[in-house]
Amino acid sequence: MISTGAHGSSWWGKGGAVHDHVTGLKLIVPANQSEGYAKVVNLQAHDPILNAAKVSLGILGVISKVTFSLERGFKRSITFNFTNDDGIENEFMEHAKKYEFGDIQWYPSRHTAVYKYDNRVPLDTSGDGVFDFIGFQSNLVLVVQATRASEKAFDNARNVDGKCTLASSSVAYKKQIANGLKNNLIFTGYPVIGHQGKMQASGSCLYTPEIRKDVSCPWDPRINGIFFYESTAIFPGTKFADFISDVKKLRDMNPKNFCGVDIYNGILIRFIKASNAYLGQPEDSVVIDFNYYRADDASTPRLNQDVWEEVEQMAFFKYGAKPHWAKNRNLAFLNVQKKYPNFNKFLAVKKELDSKNMFSSEWSDEILFGKKGVKGDGCALEGQCICSQDSHCSPGKGYFCQKGLVYKEARVCRYSSSSIS
Repeated sequence: MISTGAHGSSWWGKGGAVHDHVTGLKLIVPANQSEGYAKVVNLQAHDPILNAAKVSLGILGVISKVTFSLERGFKRSITFNFTNDDGIENEFMEHAKKYEFGDIQWYPSRHTAVYKYDNRVPLDTSGDGVFDFIGFQSNLVLVVQATRASEKAFDNARNVDGKCTLASSSVAYKKQIANGLKNNLIFTGYPVIGHQGKMQASGSCLYTPEIRKDVSCPWDPRINGIFFYESTAIFPGTKFADFISDVKKLRDMNPKNFCGVDIYNGILIRFIKASNAYLGQPEDSVVIDFNYYRADDASTPRLNQDVWEEVEQMAFFKYGAKPHWAKNRNLAFLNVQKKYPNFNKFLAVKKELDSKNMFSSEWSDEILFGKKGVKGDGCALEGQCICSQDSHCSPGKGYFCQKGLVYKEARVCRYSSSSIS
């Protein structure tokens, strides 16, 4: 959680990133023979190395102890406002400034934005609500499997209308149950007020009794449930409005092409405060997360995958967004070292603490240094490369490497029935 820059949403105070509430930690790092081959490094708030260790990707050493800053308990008051997405590119910044824990869920195909009005209130405010986020609740295994089967069937049949039906029903259900907010046992109306710990920490599926074999977390690989990609891009606040405008242009060409992401959580917009961590955000930033269908087999292309490849490349290359360290496909990390002004300071600490690279791996080198992988047939389908020729897509199934529709420099795998021989 600390090492990858996990965060909530806030531009207020210390912000919503977990690592920015760390005041000290202990690292176990390699050492020479006289020191027993390992030693403990005790980092305190005044130690500049702490700025490297806060977001370390696990490559500096083993974190054995963490000290957090604490504050007095409080409650939060939350209201979701489901409304039109007109003007979202002009309103996001004011929303972040007005609501301490505010975020926005954007469902492009539905032309819907869900503004979360979320501020702290005094501890003696009436209310004992919880935020049991719908995506992290237990579900009947048969329901999860049926949902996956439906999405898979629509994708294989290139049935856009079927996906849009799923998206429409999903958004409507979330509105009905307030995305999982509960005033007590159920949702009875806004605002929902509850203790910070119950409003921030979601995930009731974690507490499902072991004896219940008929229910599960929907992503549990043992039940062949939902299977998806997650892309997360972090923008300087000053560039985000232009990105949203470009995505809207792409959406307006054919809104149905965006239904696939709205089956999940749409595009979640959150806010990260500037951080002193070397691999944290150097300025107040806006982060988007979006989930989208992933085929069971890596060689299988996806319906409208060109749309999400264009959005992905638009974010990371046109607007220079930074990738979340734990959530993206490989292509998002290309040239990532150029996006962090303190990257060389981090490498200097790495050399000091782990000069023989005991905690490095092929994976960490590829992610940290954004190395280009070897291009091969179908490499673009799973985000291992950006296509530069048709074979990087799936020409045999009608997917060819083509230019982006709005971001012309993008190279995406787009379906073309007329090109199938």
